[in-house]
Amino acid sequence: MKKITVGVADCSKYEKYASWISCEPGVEIIKLGYALNDFDEIKRCQGVLLTGGEDVHPRFYNRPDLLRFCYPDDVDERRDEFDLKVIEYTQQHQMPLLGICRGLQIANVFFGGTLIPDLPSFGKYNHSKLGESRDRYHSVSIDSQSQLSKIVSVTVGEVNSAHHQAVKHVGKGLVANCFSSEGVIEGLERIQPDGKPYLMLVQWHPERMSDQANPLTATVKKSFLDEVRSL
Repeated sequence: MKKITVGVADCSKYEKYASWISCEPGVEIIKLGYALNDFDEIKRCQGVLLTGGEDVHPRFYNRPDLLRFCYPDDVDERRDEFDLKVIEYTQQHQMPLLGICRGLQIANVFFGGTLIPDLPSFGKYNHSKLGESRDRYHSVSIDSQSQLSKIVSVTVGEVNSAHHQAVKHVGKGLVANCFSSEGVIEGLERIQPDGKPYLMLVQWHPERMSDQANPLTATVKKSFLDEVRSL
């Protein structure tokens, strides 16, 4: 099997993402993060996984007034800047990109979209964790015409949930492909993917879902790695 190298964005739960993606045969990983001062390592990668973590600072989508809705100790502008630079590189160099949770959010901001800074404060059901360590689980509906639907071969499913921010306005060139029952966007992809690098953004956490055979975990990972290997 062709060996590939995937850059994985540094975060507090980096090891979980790293083990999830690198447990597949022939996958080497490189940690990418501002604290490591190692942006140039992206040149060794054929694909990038954007991980979860801190709230995106609202100034990056021109709404600094919304900062009060972010978790006080959960904003890191240096990471925002680094991740945005990583996304820019992937787009310039035609690299496959898989974004998870915050990864979806920062990618949407990169493409000019905006975020709901706190779901309960803006009239949406709570999607954050149940206590300190248990994810919520809920159903999602997948657009039958979407690239995601073709990948997972289902139009309904169950995902885990551990976030309080979400997409508000979708970024340019992107389209929502998956929704929770109350209309929270759970996934984004390109409107016109032909001729453009692979881009799949999911709000849930496939790296830690209890059922790793769930197509919303297994086939999402496979599609990303297959795309990286095809280069």
